Amino acid sequence: MYQHIVQYYETDKMGITHHSNYIRWMEEARIDFLSQIGWSYAKLEEEGIISPVVSVECKYMHSTTFADTVDIEVIVREFNGVRLKLKYIMKNDKGVTVCEACSEHCFLDEKGMPIRLKQKYPLFYNALIECCSLQKQAENTANDTATFQRSVNPLAGEFVSIADDFDETPECFKEYV
Repeated sequence: MYQHIVQYYETDKMGITHHSNYIRWMEEARIDFLSQIGWSYAKLEEEGIISPVVSVECKYMHSTTFADTVDIEVIVREFNGVRLKLKYIMKNDKGVTVCEACSEHCFLDEKGMPIRLKQKYPLFYNALIECCSLQKQAENTANDTATFQRSVNPLAGEFVSIADDFDETPECFKEYV
């Protein structure tokens, strides 16, 4: 979990965090995530690996202000050896989700040509595959728990699910639901 404290310069005239900063925080969290799995950005660059952003999407849910603490969870949503899709869940110190986002990255060599990580950098490939596998296991456990928590409404005879309480799924995540 990466933690960011909102700086004064990140706020606008209205006193709230300017929306562009959330994308910067995604990059901070991504770099922290890579370091946590043993592949700092400096190490990637030393190896000649470049990882540009291919796409980014944010859904802003609640504002943040100067000195707020924002916890950012980075989740590997998909990795196929060439492209990496990450999901970010940003919460304030009260646990309220302030932003949900996703980014997609590819891996290139110094000449700008795509790299097949499995062949050229198997240790990095395996670290990302392991993160993806662990996340899928966590999702399956959460889905099993949600299924277990379903109950029959005795008055209406309908199934009620805790999942029904969530807001609409952001566009970038619909392919995973």
